[in-house]
Amino acid sequence: DPPPVQLIVQFLEQASKPTVNEQNQVQPPPDNKRNRILKLFALKVAAHLKWDLDVLEKSLSVPVLNMLLNELLCISKVPPGTKHVDVDLSSLPPTTAMAILLYNRWAIRTIVQSSFPVKQAKPGPPQLNVMNQMQQEKELTENILKVLKEQAADSILVLEGALKLNKDLYVHTIRTLDLLAMEPGMVNGETESSTAGLKISAEEIECQVCYDLGAIYFQQGYTNAAVHENAKEKFSRIKELIAKNGSSSLHFTIDEERLAGYCQACGVLTSSSDDASQQATPYSQIHSCMKSGNYQDIVKIFLEDNLTLSLPVQFRQSVLRELFQKARQGNDALDEVCFKVCVCNTVCDILQGLAVDIQFCQLFLKPSKEKIDFLLEVCSRSINLESASEALKRKMAAFLKNMCLSLEDLQLVFMISSHELFIKLLKDDERKLLIDQMRKRSPRINLCTKPVTSFYDIPASPSVNIGQLEHQLILSVDPWRIRQILIELYGMTSERQFWTVSNKWEVPNVYGNVILGIKDNLTRDLVYILMAKGLHCCAIKDFVHAKQLFAACLELVTEFSPKLRQVMLNEMLLLDIYTHEAGAGVSGERPPSDLISRVRGYLEMRVPDIPLRQVIAEECVAFLLNWRENEYLTMQVPLPLVQTNPYVKLGQLLAATCKELPGPKESRRTAKDLWEVVVQICSVSNQHKRGNDGRVSLIKHRESTLGIMYRSELLSFIKKLREPLVLTTILSLFVKLHNVREDIVNDIAAEHISIWPSSIPNLQSVDFEAVTVTVKELVSYALTINANNHFWLIIQADIYFATNQYSAALHYYLQAGAVCSDFFSKMVPPDVYTDQVIKRMIKCCSLLNCHTQVAILCQFLREVDYKTAFKALQEQNSHDAMDSYYEYIWDVTILEYLTYLHHKRGETDKRQIAIKAIGQTELNASNPEEVLQLAAQRRKKKFLQAMAKLYF
Repeated sequence: DPPPVQLIVQFLEQASKPTVNEQNQVQPPPDNKRNRILKLFALKVAAHLKWDLDVLEKSLSVPVLNMLLNELLCISKVPPGTKHVDVDLSSLPPTTAMAILLYNRWAIRTIVQSSFPVKQAKPGPPQLNVMNQMQQEKELTENILKVLKEQAADSILVLEGALKLNKDLYVHTIRTLDLLAMEPGMVNGETESSTAGLKISAEEIECQVCYDLGAIYFQQGYTNAAVHENAKEKFSRIKELIAKNGSSSLHFTIDEERLAGYCQACGVLTSSSDDASQQATPYSQIHSCMKSGNYQDIVKIFLEDNLTLSLPVQFRQSVLRELFQKARQGNDALDEVCFKVCVCNTVCDILQGLAVDIQFCQLFLKPSKEKIDFLLEVCSRSINLESASEALKRKMAAFLKNMCLSLEDLQLVFMISSHELFIKLLKDDERKLLIDQMRKRSPRINLCTKPVTSFYDIPASPSVNIGQLEHQLILSVDPWRIRQILIELYGMTSERQFWTVSNKWEVPNVYGNVILGIKDNLTRDLVYILMAKGLHCCAIKDFVHAKQLFAACLELVTEFSPKLRQVMLNEMLLLDIYTHEAGAGVSGERPPSDLISRVRGYLEMRVPDIPLRQVIAEECVAFLLNWRENEYLTMQVPLPLVQTNPYVKLGQLLAATCKELPGPKESRRTAKDLWEVVVQICSVSNQHKRGNDGRVSLIKHRESTLGIMYRSELLSFIKKLREPLVLTTILSLFVKLHNVREDIVNDIAAEHISIWPSSIPNLQSVDFEAVTVTVKELVSYALTINANNHFWLIIQADIYFATNQYSAALHYYLQAGAVCSDFFSKMVPPDVYTDQVIKRMIKCCSLLNCHTQVAILCQFLREVDYKTAFKALQEQNSHDAMDSYYEYIWDVTILEYLTYLHHKRGETDKRQIAIKAIGQTELNASNPEEVLQLAAQRRKKKFLQAMAKLYF
């Protein structure tokens, strides 16, 4: 059964439904017995709920509640069109006065509620009829709100007048409503008497009216601050009434938490001549100080609150943010106040177990005697050692210890360690341990260190802290500065390995073994750090600094290691590839011939014992494919290189296949070779294992070593390609491999798909789940390269279609048509919207219950599918715009069937729309074929544009 509030909606909707006369004109709902009974039922449901506005507002929309309360006014004998402000409430029957009171209370509450932000509901699938209904309700609500706001002053006067009544009133019950519905002669005036209905005491009425008036006054206070006094008066009166009678005795409950918030806000926003009341709370004191500019008193309030911890952390932070904002606007005198408030807040956070704020750390980057003095004062005044718990004392002690460890100046450390609070909080052994930690932290100078050679003849500075130098070493990207820092560090100590200072310095293992074998420690550290920083700069695309670091490293290693020299030349080649691809290559500018020659030279290099990174070969092959060096990859790559390097072999097969694509089928032997290589990569190795029960089970290894590389490596390599023809080739291969499986239901279409074999000898060995995942990843990547490639968009749409995501599939089918027809201003090429694509669009619309769209799309086929179109039009539960789509139908047979269908159902309006569509002169069968085709094309374009607006 529906809840009571929903019954109100149903009754009122039925009673207010308009009618259509014989001339097809819409008429307002008649005032007949049926509609009066429905309205009475709605009023009875509200009476059952005791006219509780909290309940009604929560479940009924503004238009429905407006209709309900207007019916209450009507049945309570309030003359329509009468201004409520002109009516004397004391002279009216109690139920009539209560009806006026309810309506005006609701009007005020609705105005207040409309000023609050509303969280928007998440939209569902696009449905024009639902969207139109929501838009109509929104417009109706806005119109009602506009009228209520215009009458707000009158409603306030009515409620203020109600406060002067000082008498009990009565609200309609189910019984009194039944009596009102009887014939006038049977009522005997009972509803006019003072005892009819549910009694609401004068104090209850005053409490509720004061709350509503207080809320509207508080809202109006934004434009008129004096009105806050009225709000404060009303809220204070409510608190008196609740204290006297209790909130449980009220028929209409008061939200006491919200009332407390209103009272607190009014206390802050209003100024009182009574100093005692003004200074009653810290909030009002702080507000007053902020307004008057007496900022030093804010520091005092925060200091006092550090003992009581009554102010919320969020409030303290908001005050500090406001002070910082005022300081940034040019008030330099506030810098000291900001510092002091920040210290108070930090100590408060520490006592509550919170972390130290970043602003505090920034303010203590340059500590001074005055800052430490104030910090110690705040700490001393924030904790009462006699009554404080052990947990509080431990928190304060830990904070002071950390302060000592973070300070470099020993005089400032001594100020803290000699302070009375510090001595009381830390025991003797804790203080000794702290001193030992600080001694270890201070720099030590080893006088026995050997003098550095003339090659590193830069004087060390022993007074500089080792930690500071290491920090500079981490941050610097200047190779000469890095070298100088290392020399200074080795001048202080020779016991450290400075290449381990940062765990972010990473060098590939193939290089690390060679670098760490360098005998001279300083040279080892310098080469390692320059290499690590250069690789990091490459990773974050800071190619300028990467080049400087690699050049310095190359100059250094050239003197003593031919092996490392070749390593650096290889890394600089990779850097140059990255630099060109991220710079000139983006705009399509070909790389210089020198770079292409170096890439070829790297691939053909045969220097023994040189550590090589696989990624360089991978990037070199991708680089040659992206810049269409197919001739070199096909004909000139040395055979031993093809046999030993899997990326070169894959690149050669791809280049050869792309090169032969325009040729005849019999010349595509390389396509078959590429197919076999990829099938092998995507195959799984099967192993049989006997379990404890003696049964043999089959184990599949997803990443097998059957192919020339792992599938993940292949995918990573493909994602380095940008050349459209290469991407299309490899994508069509994987699509064909996806379609080969026996249990496939929906094939995916792709360009050049016919060049691949149509079967696999050992079908069970292929990991088709991995193939499906790869297809999805490849098409997503391809669309990041060119989002307007209609063939790739069709593949993406087919994938969504195959996985039953019909709305997304339609989105991509429409996008594919849009990009190759200038948003359907031209005809979509037939090789894009093939019959297969159209049939899939039809199925998508059908499964989304958009049956009119199905009928229209049936016209797009080379032979119109009347059977599917007629079956779709017979469906009455359609989620699309139905008859508003008739203007897009050009097939006269479908329009004639629609006319018959609507006549059979008695749907006169829709039949007229279909007749109007069929009567257009351009659809006349006697017209020349060119005219009929133009009419069809114009409707196709408009329909597809309308569909695109729905699904884009």
